[in-house]
Amino acid sequence: MFWADKFAVDASGDRIIVNDSKTPSGRVHVGSLRGVVIHDAIYRALKHAGKPVTFTYGVDDYDALDTVPHYLDQERFAPYLGQPLCNVPSPEDSATDYAKYFMGEFLEVFEHLGVRPEIYYLRDLYRSGKMNQYIDLFLNNAHLVRESYKEVSKADRPDNWYPFQTICENCGKIATTVVTDYQDGKVFYTCQPNAMEYVKGCGHTGWVSPFDGNGKLPWKVEWVAKWEVVGVSIELAGKDHSQKGGSRDVANSICRKVLKKNPPTHAPYEFILVNGTKMSSSKGVGSSAKEIADLLPPELLRFLMLRTQPRSVINFMPNYETVTRLFRDYDTLIGKYQDDAPKDEKAQEELVPLVYSQLNIEEKVEGYQAFDFSTLISLLQIPHLDLEAEIAARSINPLSDRDWVVVRDRIRVGKKWLQDYADEEEKLVLYLDSIPEKAKTLTAEQITYLEALVTNLAEDVKWDGEELQTLLFSTSKQVEVSQKSAFAAVYYTFLNKERGPKAGSLLSYLDKDFVVQRIKDAIALNLAPTA
Repeated sequence: MFWADKFAVDASGDRIIVNDSKTPSGRVHVGSLRGVVIHDAIYRALKHAGKPVTFTYGVDDYDALDTVPHYLDQERFAPYLGQPLCNVPSPEDSATDYAKYFMGEFLEVFEHLGVRPEIYYLRDLYRSGKMNQYIDLFLNNAHLVRESYKEVSKADRPDNWYPFQTICENCGKIATTVVTDYQDGKVFYTCQPNAMEYVKGCGHTGWVSPFDGNGKLPWKVEWVAKWEVVGVSIELAGKDHSQKGGSRDVANSICRKVLKKNPPTHAPYEFILVNGTKMSSSKGVGSSAKEIADLLPPELLRFLMLRTQPRSVINFMPNYETVTRLFRDYDTLIGKYQDDAPKDEKAQEELVPLVYSQLNIEEKVEGYQAFDFSTLISLLQIPHLDLEAEIAARSINPLSDRDWVVVRDRIRVGKKWLQDYADEEEKLVLYLDSIPEKAKTLTAEQITYLEALVTNLAEDVKWDGEELQTLLFSTSKQVEVSQKSAFAAVYYTFLNKERGPKAGSLLSYLDKDFVVQRIKDAIALNLAPTA
């Protein structure tokens, strides 16, 4: 059974709410999409099972701005450090404020992926008074909240610590205020100068009502209040929040102690890493969700998130190997899906991530005739090539309208990948008008290999990528030259570097007479006597 379907089997009730949330502290990185797509898959599984389910997504915009991202004007935004994100101005006029600016970009990605939850903003829950009941409850039971912090995470709060942060009436900061009393519907707070390392409080003190948006609960307590206000039934959390004694454990304890209820269903999910590094919105590490959504077709991006169990790390980097493998794996499953042969239980299970990767799970998966993406990237870099004619000629069957829709989108992806993501060594720079320098420094065994290759190419060889690849391998065995040395000789002769795309495909893109003559020229240059 697919992991999302297990949640659907176990869930019950007249109203099931699947919830996720995000603090829009900057450009949202692609790692944050994992939670979005996981919760959307659970929602789809419940809906498919005929259960009464709603998917909600919270924007935690009452959190403080705790750092200015490197891509923003530091001088402009530094004065707003410590203030609620919804009170910080927007970087551009396209939004009313900072939080809605960055969340707006993220919501465009939701639409791209076919994810359509009900969106709510924390500012609205606080300012409308919907949180008031729980603010009062947690302030009156501050001792139980302190107990949860101490018992679960060993965090010792003083006896006069209250779970609330006001917005300072003097400086507007929310990060630096500490509440030490609650009487007659008002809290006493101090905007402490040394409360936070990244910003100083102004020192103001006073009594103020905690209700109707005058401040917020600390986020572990706020989490519990949101569960109640929104009516959350299922909410997973990232590994960082789900460790023993971590944020989710503290929130669960508060829920049981103060509300006398069991918390929503929970399971942890792992990070998306870039070369083994966890991504950060504010530090700009990794690719933003919008950038990756602009690159990958939505089904492929969903597939990237869903083919791996939530408890397993996804290590993603939009380099040649990762991107081409992603397309290849997806195309392989499309082929198996279209196969009319009876499928056993294991085969059907393998296809479930493909089904959940579609923008609409209720619709049948649209098949197509796959065209190898790595070949397409190479073809895009061949000068003076009629690309679509070449693709049509290389396709096994005539391409249907549906096939051309997929191919043309792959052409878009390939062009964008080459422009924005390809490293110089991943780019195909063919030397058509001159022999590369490295082709003039071949070893004796490489010359032996190329001589044998010219002889073999002179025979009636099918000018096809796979056939040529086989010939390249068999020639290296014939003359007992290592494959590494043999293929390097080919790449040096045409690309001026040691490695490149699939060599058989590379040669198949070129005219046979040109290939043979270039190899002969390279041999002659290396055999010519030196002056």
